Amino acid sequence: MVVGGGPGGYEAALVARRLGAQVTVVERHGLGGSAVLTDVVPSKTLIATAEWMTIADRAPELGIRLDRLAAGLGPEDDAAGPAGGTGSAVRDALHHRIDLDAVNTRVKALAAAQSADIRARLEREGVDVVAGTGRLLDPEHVAVRTPEGREHTLDADVVLVSTGATPRVLPEARPDGERILTWTQMYNLTSLPERLIVVGSGVTGAEFAGAYTSLGADVVLVSSRDRVLPGEDQDAAELIERVFTQRGMTVMSRSRASAARRTADGVVVTLEDGREVEGSHVLLAVGAVPTTRDLGLEDAGVRLTPSGHVAVDKVSRTNVRGVYAAGDCTGVLPLASVAATQGRIAMSHALGDAVRPLSLRGISANIFTAPEIATVGEPEGRLRERGVQYQVSMLPLARNPRAKMLGVRDGFVKIFAHAGTGTVLGAVVVGPRASESIFPLTLAVTHRLTADQIADASTVYPSMSGTIGEVARMMHHRIED
Repeated sequence: MVVGGGPGGYEAALVARRLGAQVTVVERHGLGGSAVLTDVVPSKTLIATAEWMTIADRAPELGIRLDRLAAGLGPEDDAAGPAGGTGSAVRDALHHRIDLDAVNTRVKALAAAQSADIRARLEREGVDVVAGTGRLLDPEHVAVRTPEGREHTLDADVVLVSTGATPRVLPEARPDGERILTWTQMYNLTSLPERLIVVGSGVTGAEFAGAYTSLGADVVLVSSRDRVLPGEDQDAAELIERVFTQRGMTVMSRSRASAARRTADGVVVTLEDGREVEGSHVLLAVGAVPTTRDLGLEDAGVRLTPSGHVAVDKVSRTNVRGVYAAGDCTGVLPLASVAATQGRIAMSHALGDAVRPLSLRGISANIFTAPEIATVGEPEGRLRERGVQYQVSMLPLARNPRAKMLGVRDGFVKIFAHAGTGTVLGAVVVGPRASESIFPLTLAVTHRLTADQIADASTVYPSMSGTIGEVARMMHHRIED
């Protein structure tokens, strides 16, 4: 029995089925879970659209001009006044604009299509899919309540809990789905917010704030910390904050929000120091809480952490024999890739297949801002805290010939290597498609390659990845010294 059909759940189901088990997945919202329906897939689809807007902004410097005839304009329009009337029409016709209703319609359609693909795959593999809410009665029985309110009990030899997490909200800022929103509700907007206040400067807050700035909204990012993305590499975070402000975003550092209320035509966010910020909409991006209540976990004897997460070991076992857990409900690392890995490991272990315990060493992560921030291995701050002797090598992308061709100015590649052995300990890539560029460095960290081994590999010229090879070559004499 798999309770929850997100990445951890459906990947576990596929492994269990291939190993010969009879598998039932219980999911109440739709296969793929929040990752597919309200989180990863929708947000990255929105961000992909915003990225095109960012690229379009660079068009003039690349020599691209909009055909005035295609815009329905003639020489007589040049004489139009600077304010209002035909003058505004000219500027509007020559400037790309966003149709947020169309964007969000596409976002939701793609999410639904991905969910349907997952269902079709599971059913093709012989997995039983049940719509409803699962609750453990004990380690071997799961009660399922259907959307119609009927309840029945299913037997299980193994249970995997993969119920994810839900957006955290503030006591004095209750979402209404119209003006005060969580990130799951952003896709119901039909027009671009005039002034969007984003509360929270972590990954979710930064991604949405950056996307809506690129889409053309006036954005205020309220951060309780000294800088945007406080948990990320300092060089990367400082670069992103600089890019944000250059694009017109207002970043309010050391400003903790305490409440949000609706007004006649917008919202007011109150800060702890008494200041108020007015806007048309507010997005609450203040973290997530595990979806572990009312699942019968305590009744089944499953231990929860003080934060409400399911406590698991490195093969996804709980303290109760036969009960496993995977994904955001465990609090191990809030990434869909980690959830999927946990689910696969859980079923391999439960069904007696060969299994390697979860290691976070080679897990790469990406923040889908523009530019993207991709990381793998040990962060520099943690290396410093642990007293590890390491060397750093770093180059800006602006020197890369391919970047110059594409009009890319912001970004860098940074590699950390052990001072004695040259083994790659971690890396940061900031730039377009950093999520793709990080892969060779992920291989290096996972397989404990040295900087010299990276440097010895050939790269295409010109290419963004050429900077990775160059950064590795720069480390050679430093490590020997």
